[in-house]
Amino acid sequence: MGFTGNTVKELEAIVGKAGVTLDSEELLCYSYDATGRSYLPQAVVFPSTEAQAADILKLAFANSIPVVPRGSGSGMTGGAVPVQGGIVLVTSQMNRILEIDRENFIARVQPGVIVGDLHRAVEEKGLFYPPDPASSSVCTIGGNVGECAGGPRAVKYGVTRDYILGLRAVLPSGEIIRTGVATAKGVAGYDLTRLIVGSEGTLALVTEITLRLLAKPEQVKTMAAFFDSVDQAARTVSGIMKQAIVPRCVEYLDEASIRLVRDSLSFEMPDSVKALLILELDGDSDTIEREAVQVRDFCEGHGSLDVILAENQAQADQLWQARKALSPILFKIAKNKINEDIVVPISRIPDLVRETRKIQEKSGLTLVSFGHAGDGNIHCNIMYDQRDKDQAERAEKAVDDLFEVTLNLGGTITGEHGVGITKMKFLPREISSIELNLMKGIKKVFDPENILNPGKIFIQ
Repeated sequence: MGFTGNTVKELEAIVGKAGVTLDSEELLCYSYDATGRSYLPQAVVFPSTEAQAADILKLAFANSIPVVPRGSGSGMTGGAVPVQGGIVLVTSQMNRILEIDRENFIARVQPGVIVGDLHRAVEEKGLFYPPDPASSSVCTIGGNVGECAGGPRAVKYGVTRDYILGLRAVLPSGEIIRTGVATAKGVAGYDLTRLIVGSEGTLALVTEITLRLLAKPEQVKTMAAFFDSVDQAARTVSGIMKQAIVPRCVEYLDEASIRLVRDSLSFEMPDSVKALLILELDGDSDTIEREAVQVRDFCEGHGSLDVILAENQAQADQLWQARKALSPILFKIAKNKINEDIVVPISRIPDLVRETRKIQEKSGLTLVSFGHAGDGNIHCNIMYDQRDKDQAERAEKAVDDLFEVTLNLGGTITGEHGVGITKMKFLPREISSIELNLMKGIKKVFDPENILNPGKIFIQ
C-alpha cells in the first residue's frame, strides 16, 4: 500500500509518460500555492480526460495514496498544497469550453478553463458570466468551484455557486457522478451540486461544469470617489445600498493601498485622500445614466472630496488593473503578508475599519485593507517579516484579534478564499462541534479512505 515504484508505471499507463513527472524541480513547482507554504508531492499527473482522472483516483483509492486536485495554484489558504505528499492532479490539460448555448443561457466547461478566457468567450456571444475574482487572468473555473470564488461583482450578482447548474465529478473511489440539471429549475433529490461547490476539492474531483449565464449588460459605468476619512468612506458604502441602487461593484481601498497604486493612475488625487471607492454600475443606457447621477450626488453629499467618472474603457481598465495589482504589490511594504478575506454585515464595515486600526496600533505592524466593500468582504493584509520571530508572533496575534473582531461583528472568517490549512484552527470558533461533526460525516461518506485532498478544512 502507498506510493511505490510500481505506482509510477501504473500512472504512466493511464496518462502516458509525458503526463507524469517526478522531476524534483517540477515537484517543487507544484508544492506550494499563493500562501508560500510548500509540501513536496511524490508525483504530479496531468490527465486530459475524465476517464483518465477516474483511473488515477481508482489507483490511489486502492493503494491509499493521497490525491490533491490543483488548478493554477493561485489559492490563498493552502488548499492545493499536498500536505501529506502523494499525487498532485493538475487539471490544466482539461481546459476546453465544450459548449456555449445562447438559446438556453448555459455553458459547459472543463475545470482547467481560465476564468478570464471564459469571460471573453461568452461576451463575444453577447452573454455574461458574472463571477470575477481578482486572479481571473490566471485562476481556473475548477478552482473557483472548489473555493466558491466571488470577486467585485458579487455585490450585485452573487458568487460562483449561484451560477453552477450541474457538475460531472469523480468520487475518490473512481466512480463518476452527475449532479444538478441543465435547466432553470430542478429540485430532484439532495442538492449535491451546492455541496461540492466550496468543498475545496475534498469531496470529489470536478471534471465538467454546467454554468448559468446572463445577457451581457448594455452599458457599464465606472466611477471613483475620494474621501479624506476612512470612516466616512465606509459609511458611504452602506448608505449607497440603501438608495435602492445596487452597483455591480463597490471596491474599497484604504490609505496604504492608495499609496501603492497612486503612481499607476492617470488622474490626480488630492494629497488628503485616505480612502477610495471604485464603483461600477451596469444596465440599460437610460437607467445607468440616472443611477450614476444619484450615486455621484450621494457621495458628494456624504463627504467625498471628488467623484470622477472614467471617460473611456481604457481609464476604467486602469482603475481595475490598479486594484487587481494590489495583492502582489504589497510586498513593497514587507517581505511577507497574511491575507485574510473576512466578511461582516455591510452596516458594520465602519466598525471593522475602526477595529483594524486598533489592531494595527496594538501590533505595531502595517495592515492594508481593500476589497469588496459592497458585500462586506474586506481583504485585510497583515504585513511582516517572517524571519523576525517577534514580528511573526505579533502577526499571528493580529490574525487572532482580527477573527475575534469579525465574529463579534456578526461576520465570517472567510468569504471566498476557503479554509484550506491556514484557517483550520479558527474554524471551531465560527462553527459548533455539532455542525463540524456533520461535515466530517459527509466527508467520510464521500471519501471513506480520506485520500482526496486530506489534511484540509478540519483539524484531524
